[in-house]
Amino acid sequence: MPRYEFRCRTCGDTFELSRPMAESSDPASCPAGHDDTVKLLSAVAVGGSAGSSAPAPGGGGGGCCGGGCCG
Repeated sequence: MPRYEFRCRTCGDTFELSRPMAESSDPASCPAGHDDTVKLLSAVAVGGSAGSSAPAPGGGGGGCCGGGCCG
């Protein structure tokens, strides 16, 4: 289940909630009981690391995509 981060506008605390994606925009109360909260935008990294690259199909290593020839 996805985790969403919220910030309370009343006390300034940040907290996370696990909830289904269908409920991602539903209001949330902070642990201190305040209702004035805002959902924070999270940057999510998807995929492999920048340091790993697969060889070009067919070999040859042509072009600069992951070949290390640019720069």
